[in-house]
Amino acid sequence: MGRIFEKRKHKMFARFDKMAKGFTRAGKEIAIAVKLGGSDPNGNSRLRVAIQNAKGINMPKDRIEAAIKRASSKDEKGLEEVIYEGKGPFGIGILVECATDNPTRTVANVRMHFNRNGGELGKTGSLDYLFERKGVFTIKNENINMEEFEFELIDYGAEEIESDENEIIVYTAFTDFGAMQKALEAKTNITVISSELERIPTSTVELTDEQMTEVMALVDKLEEDDDVQKVYHNIK
Repeated sequence: MGRIFEKRKHKMFARFDKMAKGFTRAGKEIAIAVKLGGSDPNGNSRLRVAIQNAKGINMPKDRIEAAIKRASSKDEKGLEEVIYEGKGPFGIGILVECATDNPTRTVANVRMHFNRNGGELGKTGSLDYLFERKGVFTIKNENINMEEFEFELIDYGAEEIESDENEIIVYTAFTDFGAMQKALEAKTNITVISSELERIPTSTVELTDEQMTEVMALVDKLEEDDDVQKVYHNIK
């Protein structure tokens, strides 16, 4: 009985830890959006997206409002967006997006994670050829006529659409992100869970289970870092 309780407790703490990290990262996205375009979401499309994504992970309204207020303060330190690129074990390409108020600290930590987990930090731009930036929109599948919906979204730049009984995922080119975001905002009969600019690998590498475990140990360490927002890799 004690072991079962400990396992449940461990899972519960892991879930709360993941949720807390998600809220922290959403708060940073909000802060960057406010610094770049102001605190009014009506005139700041990036802030609207950041708020929408925060709601998508169930971030409480008061925490969203507090993040906007904090970012609007003149005393608040500005966050800088930084991207680091490197190779993990077995030559896997890894790209790390960060939001930091201290790039010197962040690059030292990222380099440490690579070095301690069989990887190596590379030069900026060294992995540009491995990833393509795409708009990725996740929408609740709530009695949507997929045939009509697909035809409509193609006009706004949809390149690929995937769906199951719960969600619809729409991919666009980087340049069509804004047009698709506006089109989805205008539709009152759908619920957009998230709108992201993601880095999709142009080619992938297949690994064994053992190799995968080794690479994911590095990815996990990077994702645990407070300054890291997202980690991308080209594992198949």
